[in-house]
Formats: sequence, C-alpha cells, structure tokens
Amino acid sequence: MGRKLDPTNKQKRGPGRKARKQKGAETEIPNFLLEGDSASKRLGSRARKRAVKRSVPTSQPKKPEKSEIEPKQTKKAGFSDENSEWLKPAKRKRPVAQSDSECDSEAEEEEVQEGSEGEAREEDVGAGGEEEAETDDDEMVDDYGVAEDSDEGEEEGSDGEELLPIERAAKKQKKLERELEEDSEEEEDEEEETGSEGDAPLAAADEMEKFQLPTSEERAREGLLPLDLQSIHQRIKDNVDVLGHFSAKREEGRERGEYLALLKQDLAMYYSYNTYLIEQIMDLFPPAELIDFLEANEIQRPVTIRTNTLKTRRRDLAQALINRGVNLDPLGKWSKVGLVIFDSSVPIGATPEYLAGHYILQGASSLLPVMALAPQEGEKVLDMSAAPGGKTTYMAQLMKNTGVIVANDVSAERLKSVVGNLHRLGVSNTVVCNYDGRSFPKVMGGFDRVLLDAPCTGTGVIAKDPSVKTSKDQADVLRHAHLQKELLLSAIDSVDADSESGGYLVYCTCSIMVEENEWVVDYALKKRNVKLVPAGLDFGKEGFSR
Repeated sequence: MGRKLDPTNKQKRGPGRKARKQKGAETEIPNFLLEGDSASKRLGSRARKRAVKRSVPTSQPKKPEKSEIEPKQTKKAGFSDENSEWLKPAKRKRPVAQSDSECDSEAEEEEVQEGSEGEAREEDVGAGGEEEAETDDDEMVDDYGVAEDSDEGEEEGSDGEELLPIERAAKKQKKLERELEEDSEEEEDEEEETGSEGDAPLAAADEMEKFQLPTSEERAREGLLPLDLQSIHQRIKDNVDVLGHFSAKREEGRERGEYLALLKQDLAMYYSYNTYLIEQIMDLFPPAELIDFLEANEIQRPVTIRTNTLKTRRRDLAQALINRGVNLDPLGKWSKVGLVIFDSSVPIGATPEYLAGHYILQGASSLLPVMALAPQEGEKVLDMSAAPGGKTTYMAQLMKNTGVIVANDVSAERLKSVVGNLHRLGVSNTVVCNYDGRSFPKVMGGFDRVLLDAPCTGTGVIAKDPSVKTSKDQADVLRHAHLQKELLLSAIDSVDADSESGGYLVYCTCSIMVEENEWVVDYALKKRNVKLVPAGLDFGKEGFSR
C-alpha cells in the first residue's frame, strides 16, 4: 500500500537544481551575517545568496572548517542545533499573527534544505525510498474561510495523515451524534428504573392515553368549524380500540351507546355515508370488521376477465395477452377460467382476442353463483334476470353448448347486451326472452335448474358505484326486498321438482343487507316446500341463521 494522496497538502520534495549547484552557502551564511550589520538591516534570502557569492572567490571556494561540520555528523537527523527547535513537528498550527515574514521563512527553509541534503537522502533510501515531507509553516485555511481546528486527534486520521476540512466536519458530526445517542440511552435507562420502582408513573401515562369522549360544547363547536378529517380518522381508531376492550379502556360513567353514537357520526362524516346506511352496516359488522369493510369500499376492485373455453384455453389466452403487454395473474385456485389484470398497455375491452370472443370482462364474485348452480350438459336451465349476459354465457360454457338455456330479463333495452355477448362468445344453445320474472311460471316451467340474480340496492358493490352511499334509504331496501320475494317464489315455481339431474335454484344479490338476503330466503322457506342445501363453495362466511 502506498501513501494516500492529499491534494490540499502540497509537499516539498527537497532542494531544487539551483540550490544543489550552490554548494557551501549553508556554511558561509552565518559567518557573513556575523560580519555584516544584520541588526541595522535584515537582508532577504536572495540578497544573502548574492552577498555570499560576491564574498567567496570563484577560483578557490572556501572550505568549511572541521568544527562546523562535526556537530552535524553527531546529530541523528542531520540538522544543526539552531534549527532543532524550528524543525520539531508542531502539535498546534501557528496563528497568522505569530508567523514571520515570507522572506525569513523562505530563507530558513532553504538553509535547512541545503544543509541536510546528503543526510536526508540517506534516510530516504533507508526508509524504502520514500521522501520525508516537511510541514508547511503557513496557516491552513479550510474551504469555508475558517482556520483549521488545532486538536491533534481531529487534524490527523488513523494513519497520522492530515484530514480534509470536510472529513473533519464529518468526524465532528459523528462525535455529536454519538454523544446524543448516549444521552438518550441514559434517559431511557432512567425512565425504566423509575417505571420499575413504582407503577404510579405508568398508570398516570395510561390515564393520559385513554380516549375521552368530546363534550357537548366541543361537538357543537365541530359543527361550526371546518372539518379536520385527520383528527376525525384518529378519533375513529381510538373509539374502535376502546370498543374492542370496553371494560378496560372505557371512561368512567360512560355507556357503550355513547361511544357507538360518536362512532356512527364520525364514520358517516369521514366516509360520506347517509345516517341510515351507516346504521345498517354497524348492525351487521363488529367495529374492527366494520372499518375493514368501509375501507374496502374505498378501493377500486381489480379488473377480472373470464376465459371463454368454447373458443380457447386459459393458458393460450394468457400468453396472447402477455405478448400484447398485459400484466396478469390467475384469479385463484377456486377458478380455472378467471384472470386478474393488473395493468395493460392496450385497452382490455378492445383487443383482437376480446373481439374474437376469447374472453369477457366479468367480476370475480359473479362467477360464484354459476359455480354453485353447476349446470350439467343436456339440461334445461333458466336465467330469470340475465342481463348483461355474463352468467348466462358462463353456464353455456359449462354445458359445452348442449341443452337449452332460457335467458330472460324484464328490460328489453338491457337484453341487447345479452344478445351481443352471446354472438361474440359463440353461444348457440340459448334462447332470449323478455318477460316479467314474477309472471314467468305462466309462460314456461319445468326447468332442471334456475338462477335468480335478483335486482337489489347494490350495497355490496359500493366500490363500483359510490353513489349508493347517499342515494339508498329504508324505502329502497324494503321495495327491493318485496320484489325479490315475489321473484324468488316465481323461480321456485319454475323448477321441476321431479328432475332427475337437477331441481336446484340459486338465489343471489349484490347487496349485504339482511332484508335483501336472509329475510327473503326465510320467507321462501316458509311459503314453499323447499330446503337449503350446501352451495359447494369451500370459502367465505355463512349467512345469518337467526
């Protein structure tokens, strides 16, 4: 390893060619200075050299006396006694005020260089050929115009080399950080000791951290001032935490109903729901699940597609879309035809594969009712509320275009999308009709399986339609529930109870309301001779049984 180069410290490399030619000047200068009147007039370095040249004859240069040389030979470093003090390595840089004039320092340096030329060279060779660098006598000034710090430990690194100004600043910064860390550790140790001595300080801290309900005056003030959503969100989290550990964290003299009332108001304000809908959701979910549900409604659902196995395989479709710059993954282990689209460089609804009918855009949850119904080849199946045709085409796909599917919908306008999807996906076993589902048993009956995807309030797909938050009220829910009961009884009447392979009905909605799901099913169980059977889906949660 060689020496590290310090660009700021320009080292002198010994006497130059001019100094080496002028032999004997180092011995004559003291004599000349003693003879001349040095006190009255101080000569510069060049003036002294010229004076020496004039005083010494050119033919026979004066040889130095033996007494002048002997002291140099006895010295280890090869320097004279006059220069020994000056040549000691200074621990502290000399300030500007104490430094001599330029001429004097130059003269002294040249005297030292000329006098110690031979010995210094021998030492350099003995030390492996490395030259000894002399320290500069002038004051070092860093990049910021401030004189270097005089501390020896900061000036020199681990190798004894002088540090750059920026390195010294970094070293000081590290030292300060280390001291701060030590102070903080000491404070933590003191806190732990005080905490272990008695539980009183900890108990006081817990009391300070306890969530306190706002007073009526603070609530009234909130109505006048502009909303601070961040503080409301923090209050919701604290409130949910208290409700989760109510006996331990509740405020003295406060009832659970007061916390729930505050939570209801904060949730309606923060997530922009009307009061009725937030009350219904709070009745369905415990506080922790309630927040998860509301947060999930704020997140946009990923785009999912269903492979049309009548025309292609999922592996081939995925490869074709990947080649077009689509980032996708399989939907899940429970589906063999679904794909999730994360991002795409081409519009998913306008690719050649889409136009050729190799896939259809369809929500992942809408695959489940068809999987539960499990239509078989050659059966007669009714889709009572078919638009826009996603479930109908999935049934045709599972039946491999055999048997008969009757796709009915009350809206003639929406049936156009059903017809378009049937043609694009190559479905040939489906009949489309436009009847009111409530009167369908009078038109046709005797189906092996019936699927009723009933119209609903859409409280389960708020992420897709945020207007539901404020547009739905109790009247809407009860009106839809009444319609669903009528449709469900008609669907039951359309099923062939003596079917050899079927006799099954699947009822589904896009709502989470009990009035539109469990109440309707309970009504049908009481009005018709039917029973509940397992859906065959091994995930999700069971509905309410009471």
